[in-house]
Amino acid sequence: MWLHYAVIGLALLALLGVVLEEVIHINKAKITLFLGALAWILLFVSNHGGPENQETIIHGLESNIAEIASLWLFLLAAMTFVAYLNKKGMIENLIYLFLPKQVSERKLLFLTGLFCFIFSSLADNITATLVSVTLILSLRMDTAKTLRFAALLVFAVNSGGVALITGDVTTLMIFLQDKVEILDLLMLSMPSFVAVMFMATILSLGLSGEVTVQQHRAEVRSVDIIIACVFLSTIVGTIILNVAYQIPPVLTFLFGLSIMFLVARFFNDDIENDPILEYIRSIEFEALLFFLGILLLVGALKEINVLESLLSMYSLASPLVANYLMGLLSACIDNVPLTAALLKSGITMTKAEWLGLTYAVGVGGSLLIIGSAAGIVAMSKIPGLTFGKYARYGLALLGAYSVGYAGVYLLANYVI
Repeated sequence: MWLHYAVIGLALLALLGVVLEEVIHINKAKITLFLGALAWILLFVSNHGGPENQETIIHGLESNIAEIASLWLFLLAAMTFVAYLNKKGMIENLIYLFLPKQVSERKLLFLTGLFCFIFSSLADNITATLVSVTLILSLRMDTAKTLRFAALLVFAVNSGGVALITGDVTTLMIFLQDKVEILDLLMLSMPSFVAVMFMATILSLGLSGEVTVQQHRAEVRSVDIIIACVFLSTIVGTIILNVAYQIPPVLTFLFGLSIMFLVARFFNDDIENDPILEYIRSIEFEALLFFLGILLLVGALKEINVLESLLSMYSLASPLVANYLMGLLSACIDNVPLTAALLKSGITMTKAEWLGLTYAVGVGGSLLIIGSAAGIVAMSKIPGLTFGKYARYGLALLGAYSVGYAGVYLLANYVI
């Protein structure tokens, strides 16, 4: 029993370390990685169930590592694409094509929400966040306004990604278990978009200034256009190949990354002063290490059956209420193992209720800055964006999440 309390205590310490990062001056990736590895060491050391129980723990760790490795490799491929396109000015050109030269702050906020929502529907959440952060930082606004835009960014990215299997891992998991259909998922984009606009409306209150967008278009080379096309083709190919042949997204993205390397070599762009493989070193490894620590901790919690105890919520409340609460919970607990636990529990729900859960676990993580990959990346990239400062927008985020969830319920029960 002491082991359960110890592992739960380590998880709480990790959460506290993230919240108080600016006070204790210890990087959140270092804290979570240390505590995540320690949790699994305690599981092995405290084993008194003999070789059979030891095998169970080994199998649990291997499954946890395999899940983490798949996520890491997927993110590594996607973030390398983004690092290259960003360095070559392709993303900057896209942003300036999207934005007018002179625009009011209110209109700019709505345009930012629209851009984040649409882009995250095409790309994974990490990629969409990186591109959107580049957009926000290029505006060079003061810190208070930048944080307001950042809050909308996180919510819009998570909302846009929930409607496509390439946009959110939990959406893909629920789809692969045949709980929802691809066309039903696409319908989620309607209430999700309404929720984003609701959030933008709240955040736009008090904005009255004008923003001049300084446009500096970079030279576009043919090789950069081809690699951008490879990136977009990889995204589309991920959807098609997964639906048609159940090919894991990580494999498709690694294949696309290899094509990127070969294209650079074919065009003699892989030179000594700018080797294509060097762009792997440009990605945000701090965020990846943070994911590693968090997922190790969540895997340890799953091993001691803490996550399974959450399923009792469905015996105490209706799926409508329980799914809503699961969305709130996903802001504290990684939504991947949470969704996996729900899928493995044998819970019976209607298609409408599964769609509600898809929205809840995909968007609910927006309520806390550490509740989603988008929030973690944004926090690591935007100066001044901390756990506490993001929490100031908690009521607005909760309201927008509730509006979207209500829209999904109405749409799923009375339209689909």
